[in-house]
Amino acid sequence: MTREQYILATQQNHLPRTENPQFYPVGIYGWRKRCLYFFVLLLLVTAIVNLAMTIWILKVMNFTVDGMGNLRVTKEGIRLEGISEFLLPLYVKEIHSRKDSPLILQSDRNVTLNARNALGQLTGQLTVGADTVEAQCKKFEVRASGGGRVLFSANEEEITIGADRLKVTGTEGAVFGHSVETPHIRAEPSQDLKLESPTRSLIMEAPRGVQVSAAAGDFKATCRKELHLQSTEGEIFLNADTIRLGNLPVGSFSAAPPSSPGPQQTVYELCACPNGKLYLSPAGVGSTCHSSSSICLWH
Repeated sequence: MTREQYILATQQNHLPRTENPQFYPVGIYGWRKRCLYFFVLLLLVTAIVNLAMTIWILKVMNFTVDGMGNLRVTKEGIRLEGISEFLLPLYVKEIHSRKDSPLILQSDRNVTLNARNALGQLTGQLTVGADTVEAQCKKFEVRASGGGRVLFSANEEEITIGADRLKVTGTEGAVFGHSVETPHIRAEPSQDLKLESPTRSLIMEAPRGVQVSAAAGDFKATCRKELHLQSTEGEIFLNADTIRLGNLPVGSFSAAPPSSPGPQQTVYELCACPNGKLYLSPAGVGSTCHSSSSICLWH
C-alpha cells in the first residue's frame, strides 16, 4: 500500500458519521412549478391559436406565391381581377384592362383624372360627374382610331372639326350666336335646304357676287311689301322666252263711242310712269299711254 492510499484510508475512518443525513433537492417545486407549467401551456395554446388564425387569414385572403386574392404580381406590374376599391389616391403610370374585358371606373359621386407636370402643377383635368363631363386643359383633341387625323380640336381661340361630315339631328337645328364661315352649304340628297330668320332679316353678302341657281326647278322670291332689284353700276338683265308681269293696273282708253259694239280688247300697251310704275293701256293705232296717264296720279 502506498503512502497516499494509507492516508486516505485513515482519514475516512476518522470522519464523523451521522445516522440521519439531510438531503437538499435541486429544481423548482411547489406552486412555482405549477405556475411554470401553466405559463408554458398558455404559451402553447397562444401559439396554436396564432398559427390557426394565420392559416385562416391566408386561406380567406387567398395568398399565393403570385399575389393576394385578385391581386397578382407579374413581370409587367400588378394585375387586378374583378371589382377593386381604392380609399386613398392611386398613383400609377399606366392602367389598362384585359384584352377581352372593358375598363370601368365607377364612383358614387364623380371620377376625376388629373395630370401634373414635374413641379406638381395641375396641367389637365377630366371630371365625369352625375350631370356633366368637364375637361380643363389648354387643348382638347379627339383623334380617329390608330392615332390618325384630328376629328375634333378645341382651344381658347378656335374649335376645329375634321370629320368628313357634321350632322345635326336635333329638331331645332344648330344655333350660332355669331357668324359662320363656310365655302359650301348643301342639304342631304332628296331633302330641301332652307335658310330662315324667324324674327329678323336674312342677309347674304359676297364681294364678288351672289349666285342662286335652280337647275331643275323654279326660283321664287316672295315678300309682303316691296321687292327691290337694284344695281348701282350695271344693269338688270331679264333673259327668258316669256316675261310676264301680273296684276298690273289697266288704264281706260277707247277710240270708238261707248255705245258702238266691237270686239273685246285683248291687246294692251305697256306704259311707265315717271316714278317707274308700270301699267297697261289698251292698244290702239298709236300710243295710248298719254291718254291713260291719269293712273300715274292715283298713287
